[in-house]
Order: sequence, then structure tokens, then C-alpha cells
Amino acid sequence: MDIVLIGAGNMGSAMVPGLSRYNLTVVDKDKSKVDALAKEYGVEGTTSVPNVDGKVVILAVKPQVLESIHLEGRAEALISILAGVSLNRLKKQIDAKYYVRAMPNVAAINQKAVTSLVGDEEFKDSAIELLNSIGKTVWLNSEKELDIATGLAASSPAWLAIVAEALVDGAVNLGLPRDKAYEYLGGLFEGVGSVLESKHPAIFKDMVTSPGGTTIAGIEVLEEKAIRSAFIEAMKACYNRAKEM
Repeated sequence: MDIVLIGAGNMGSAMVPGLSRYNLTVVDKDKSKVDALAKEYGVEGTTSVPNVDGKVVILAVKPQVLESIHLEGRAEALISILAGVSLNRLKKQIDAKYYVRAMPNVAAINQKAVTSLVGDEEFKDSAIELLNSIGKTVWLNSEKELDIATGLAASSPAWLAIVAEALVDGAVNLGLPRDKAYEYLGGLFEGVGSVLESKHPAIFKDMVTSPGGTTIAGIEVLEEKAIRSAFIEAMKACYNRAKEM
């Protein structure tokens, strides 16, 4: 499969390690970026878009850049990771046989992304196979579901990073050295994530919450601060912004 990845920003670059197993060409106007990616991962790097006839194009640019993109040739498929840009809009701008919208996250850098997908069913299996190279995939039923998943899969890593930073600050405030506090984070999030793949969050919470214990004391404070409501509102804000783009 010949892949042309257009855009080597944070998300595009994060996808390169997994996609490098394919015949991959990375395109970006920043020559230093594509040269660095080409050297590190053994892919092609260029500042000009090649003819895309019969190739799979992954579009990883800012949504506002879409109108300025003009491709030579008809792509086998277009996979767009542009938030809020509909399939109909993509079809008007770029010529391809199949169209898919995708929403990965930056965990792709370690092939741990969770990528939401929606689009032409005829390309479903190929799209899933391709993006499984950067993590796991979830095929959705509608573009509305994908816009909702933008918050859950793509934006929430930043929110979890805020949670992680706050936990470290809390530990430092109580006297734990910052470097020691950060040592916990990677294993903590990975371990909890692996458990949540098989257990409902409420069940997991109850497993570690004993009567009159330390965990329930902390939960009491989080509930007083309306932590659940804050995340629900964050999801709503993310969805509304995706629809505006």
C-alpha cells in the first residue's frame, strides 16, 4: 500500500513510526521536519505533494488549510484527520475513490492511539488495517459519533495530562520530590488503562474504595468540586467546537 501523509505537525509526525511499515511519503512545507522523519524512520520526505493517483492519502493538516490543497491524480482513498470537516466537504475538495474520516490521538507515537473511523464501507477493512498500525481502531456509525469521539479519544489526552500534572503538584505540595512523583505516572496510567479494558469504571472504582479509607476521602473532595460535571461540560464544548470547524 502506497501512503502519502500530508502534514508533519504534532499529529502527523506521531503517526509516522507506525505507518513507516508501509511505502510512506511524508509531505510538509517544513523541509527540516520531513528530512528528520525520513532519516529516523526510513521513509520518503518531500516538500511538494507527489502525484497521488492510486495511492492512499492521509490528510493531517489544519482544517483551515484544506481549501488550499490541490492534488494531482485520483487517490485510491482519502483518510482525513481534520476535526469537524465533513465527508461531503472533503469530496468537493479532493478527488478520491473512497473517503474516510479518522480521529486518532498523539499516543500514536508509541502505537497506542485509539482511532475513531467513519466513511465508505467499501474501504472499511483497509482503513482499519492501515490505522491499526498506530494503535487500535473503532469504526463508528455516523459523522456525529465521530465528532463526539473527538473529545473522548483525541482531546481527552490533554485533559488527562492536566489530571496527571495536578496529581504531581499535589504530591509535591505534601513533600514528595517531583522526580519521584513523575516516576509513578507512566505505570499508573498504563496499569489503570489495562484494567479498564475489561472492567467497568464504576466497578474498578469500587474495588479500590474501602469504607472510611483514603480513596473515599479523596472522592468526597472531587465530588464537592464537581469533577464529573467539569469533564461532561468539557466533552460538550469539544463537540460544539468540532461542529463549528
